Amino acid sequence: MGNTVSCCVSPSGSPKLPRQVECLEDYQISTELSDDTGPYLQHISDREVPDDLALESNPSDHARASTIFLSKSQTDVRDRRKSNHLNHVSPGLVSKKYSSCSTIFIDDSTVSQPNLKSTIKCVTLAIYYNIKNRDSDRSLDIFDEKMHPLSREQVPDDYSRTDPEHKLIYRFVRTLFSAAQLTAECAIVTLVYLERLLTYAELDICPSNWKRIVLGAILLASKVWDDQAVWNVDYCQILKDITVEDMNEMERHFLELLQFNINVPASVYAKYYFDLRSLADGNNLSFPLEPLSNERAQKLEAISRLCEDKYKDLSRVAMRRSLSADNLVGIRRSNAVLS
Repeated sequence: MGNTVSCCVSPSGSPKLPRQVECLEDYQISTELSDDTGPYLQHISDREVPDDLALESNPSDHARASTIFLSKSQTDVRDRRKSNHLNHVSPGLVSKKYSSCSTIFIDDSTVSQPNLKSTIKCVTLAIYYNIKNRDSDRSLDIFDEKMHPLSREQVPDDYSRTDPEHKLIYRFVRTLFSAAQLTAECAIVTLVYLERLLTYAELDICPSNWKRIVLGAILLASKVWDDQAVWNVDYCQILKDITVEDMNEMERHFLELLQFNINVPASVYAKYYFDLRSLADGNNLSFPLEPLSNERAQKLEAISRLCEDKYKDLSRVAMRRSLSADNLVGIRRSNAVLS
């Protein structure tokens, strides 16, 4: 997963997308030699976190820190609810499904297998709130769409002053995910990398750079998450007017700004997933509910029995072993005798 060099170079083509034009990318790799033996690469776990990156400002690294998008969306959600209450605005038709005695509805979207369409909607909504409620317009030239356009169409003069709508962001991300055949988990990792970039590099995602920042985050997330990643040259088939050299340069800058920290702990991933669910609830975005069928009920029952049998086996093993204070699972205590 996530080859650092060869994932961008393809003489024959990506395993996901058909290759029409063969493109090779040349990387200039420079390794500094240490005084002792040879090239020294510091492990990611050995690096010290900068002092200025406090716990509360690092949601992409720490599971207890609040996500940026959820914090920026809460103000809008509260204002919308207050306005609806004061103006006596009806919430509209209730589209949420409820279980009954005859039908049980279940949510197929889980933290390990999220629903793709709903996840992309929530991730793009999170990006929208990051743009709308940004603190300033701090950016870098490598992400500026005027300097590095993604298409041959002329960029409007007011491109840096007009905030994109949620629908526009959703169409852009959905097109990339559909063409590159990316998964819902990749969308969540994309959001993690995006907010990590904003924190580490002290940038703001704004109208002038949001497309290239999102593209860079998707590019990196697809290489880290998917076993068969889409190469840079394949994105040139999706975005016809972008060059491989531009993609390579943007990827290198993205990695450098992330300090090459592409690790996403499971706790951080889960936090982002559940915060996206909270964002969906606050903005009336519902995840699809499907009625429980007989076949699905039998599968759930089989999984439940398998887990129960596994727990019983672990309990028997714990009974045979000598017990310690760290392993008190499966202790059977005798009943007290009262005289």
